Amino acid sequence: MKDSNIICQLFDIDFPIIQGGMIWVSGGKLAAACSNAGILGLIGAGSMSVDILRAHILKAQLLIDKNKDKYNDKNSIPEIPRVGVNIPLLYSQAKEQIEVALSLGIKIFFTSAGSPKTYTTYLKDRGAKVVHVTSTPELAIKCQDAGVDAVVAEGFEAGGHNGRDEITTMVLIPQVVKAVKIPVIAAGGIVNGDSIAAAFCLGAKGVQMGSRFIATKESSAHQNFKDMILNSKSDSTMLALKKLVPVRLLKNSFYNKVKELEDRCADKEELEKLLGKGRAKLGMLDGNVNEGELEVGQGCALIDDLPSVKELVQQLKEDYTKTLRCEYP
Repeated sequence: MKDSNIICQLFDIDFPIIQGGMIWVSGGKLAAACSNAGILGLIGAGSMSVDILRAHILKAQLLIDKNKDKYNDKNSIPEIPRVGVNIPLLYSQAKEQIEVALSLGIKIFFTSAGSPKTYTTYLKDRGAKVVHVTSTPELAIKCQDAGVDAVVAEGFEAGGHNGRDEITTMVLIPQVVKAVKIPVIAAGGIVNGDSIAAAFCLGAKGVQMGSRFIATKESSAHQNFKDMILNSKSDSTMLALKKLVPVRLLKNSFYNKVKELEDRCADKEELEKLLGKGRAKLGMLDGNVNEGELEVGQGCALIDDLPSVKELVQQLKEDYTKTLRCEYP
């Protein structure tokens, strides 16, 4: 597939899977494991200060297999193959994050939560590849006009921050494919070989998977959060906080408090007060799964194991091939 697939060629990967950049759970260790497994790993900069982002990029350099001998050679600079950075543009440090990533050799940037025009030309002038995340075909066209190399079309099923239009993946992907000429990467509810095959049938050239990679050994998510995912059901998530920024959450005590406020039409200020600061870190990284904000997609109901990234990628490849051959038990 590598020789013929445009996403594989764009990122020099063996199979067109991108591990999504997520807050608190997708650091240098996870991204490097994905690189070593032949797919693209993204460091999620949204939860990171500039110094922490620098540390995670350096960690990824250290953990990438092909770099191990280079650390013994003072004249050789380690590379960062198959690793990019996801930068949500709504954060105030986005420009500084971009600069530190460029300075450390990152050449792949996934931008989101902002205008694709903001940094695309700046990054491409510095030799980087740029992908922007969109939730509508209209925004996908704007991304293409801005000069991005590809778009991630993310459906309503996705975890974390979500589109306000609530377009599902199965409906969104063919619309975006029809609207633009650049490659489309499907995201939202993609957790196994079957859903990868479905995305390709809808016209996508690659897939981005977030929730599935939270439940891996290399993810920095707290074990309590991983266990919540493994025990989740079809109705375990809900889109919430629409008056602030729509976000898909696992149901827990914090979610119930959000729902109570929303059911009585609480205003934005009340919701902001409840949310406070550090809710996502409290749940996803620190492991307080009652009061923390637990961001994950609807596909979590299909996740029931905790493999290494290498094991997961191999299983995804095998299941994808079986699906194409209609090899069902």
